Amino acid sequence: MALTATHTGAAGESALSGIKRFFAALGRGLIAIGESHPRMKRLERLQGLSDQELAKMGLKREDIPRYVFSDYI
Repeated sequence: MALTATHTGAAGESALSGIKRFFAALGRGLIAIGESHPRMKRLERLQGLSDQELAKMGLKREDIPRYVFSDYI
């Protein structure tokens, strides 16, 4: 019968923790970039309008993303 022990030393833990922190920071940065994009601000502004205001513009609430990103689709 053989026993195997695996020990991750402090160096391995700190390296993994550093990698996790790096990717978490990268993710937060990408989210911030996406949220600050003018199209996202326009989408949020339109989402804040009432259904009556949207109807005056000829829009339905479910059509807002398609309207804002129409040149991407």
